[in-house]
Amino acid sequence: MATTRLDLRLDEDIKARAEKASALLGLKSLTEYVVRLMDEDSLQVISQYESITVEDNLFDQFVDACDKAKAPNQALLDAVNHAKEHGFK
Repeated sequence: MATTRLDLRLDEDIKARAEKASALLGLKSLTEYVVRLMDEDSLQVISQYESITVEDNLFDQFVDACDKAKAPNQALLDAVNHAKEHGFK
């Protein structure tokens, strides 16, 4: 059940198009339509910014470099600790 409220102002034309789209999709309300769009888009944006995709050959080069790497220096260890302290994944 929704527990948070969001108030916004928008152009009449945008609202009319959104209401029409909501009706065409068979949704119960404009609110349901807006919440659905926000949920889908926010998940996509978060995924885009929290992941990276590389081609196979680049990944293989990365793994090879990791296998050949020596023990991390202090600067790298400090960077890892900093990232953990600030919630980076």
